[in-house]
Amino acid sequence: MKKLMGTAVAAATLLFGTQAFATDYTLWIHGRNGGTTQAGNYADFSYWGPAGTAAGVNKKAVNWNGKERIGGQNARIRDALDCFCTGNNWCYIAAHSAGDLQIGYALALYGTSQRAKKNASPNASGVCGNTDGTTQTGWNIRSVRVASGAGGGSELADLGEWAVSEPLVSDLVTTTARAMYNHNVTAGVKFYMYAAAKGTLYSGFLPGQDDEAVAYHSTGGVSGSAGSSLCNPGDWFCGGTLSTGEGKTSNGLAKWSNHDVKLRDDGEAFNHYANGTWGGIVAKVREAVVAEAK
Repeated sequence: MKKLMGTAVAAATLLFGTQAFATDYTLWIHGRNGGTTQAGNYADFSYWGPAGTAAGVNKKAVNWNGKERIGGQNARIRDALDCFCTGNNWCYIAAHSAGDLQIGYALALYGTSQRAKKNASPNASGVCGNTDGTTQTGWNIRSVRVASGAGGGSELADLGEWAVSEPLVSDLVTTTARAMYNHNVTAGVKFYMYAAAKGTLYSGFLPGQDDEAVAYHSTGGVSGSAGSSLCNPGDWFCGGTLSTGEGKTSNGLAKWSNHDVKLRDDGEAFNHYANGTWGGIVAKVREAVVAEAK
C-alpha cells in the first residue's frame, strides 16, 4: 500500500509540478520622476503610493532612472520582464506617463526576441537567474494598462516647459517619442489606455483635452500627427473627439494597433499625477488591475 501511495504521489508531482510553480505578477512601470526611485528594487513603490495598497497580484515596482533617456534605461524594464514574465509565470503590466514609452519600446524592439527563462528571484541589481537554461520567444504578458500614456510625447517637452537638463525630456518631444520605435508593434499585446482630462495649469500649451501634462492624442494612443486637437464629446473648438475602444477618432485619425481607449475622462475628474497616493488617473488603472489581476 505504501509503495502504491508513493507511486501515486510521484505521478501527481510529474503531472502537476510544472503548474504548481506558475505565478502571476503585476508590474508597475513609472514615468518621469527625476531619478528618485531605487532602480532594480522591486519593493520601492514611493513613486506610486503606500506599498501596502492593493495593486494587483504579487505587485512589483519596476524602477528606473526617471530622468534619463528611454533607450539607456530600458534594460531595467527588460530585466523585470525576464524575471517575472518568463517560463511558467505571467504578468499584468501597469504603466504611467513615460512608462508607456518604456513598455512600448521593450515590446516593439525586443518583444519577439529570445529570452532566457528566469527564476523570479532577483539579486540586488534586479536581475534574476536562469531556470533550466532554455529560452522562449518574448514574454508572457496578459495585458498592458496605461495611465496618461506619453507614447506620443508632450507639447510641454516641445516648448521647454520642463527642465531641459533632464535627458528624458528630449525623448518626450512629440516628434521624437513618435519616431522612437514602431508603436504599431506590440508583440500582440493589447494596450488599454486611460486618458485623463482635468487639465488646468498648462491647458494653453496642450492641444485639445489634457491632464496638465499630456494631451489626448498621446494618452489615447492616436497614431495621427502630434498636436492633434482631440476632446470629449460635445466640446467645442477641437479637431475631433477621442473615441473609446480601438476605433478612429471622429475626424478619422487611427489609433496605433492594439491600442484601446478603456477610459476617456468625460467628467474631467482626473489629472496626470499619482502624487504618492495612487492618485489621479493612476487610481483608475489601479482599480482595473486589482479587478483583473487576482
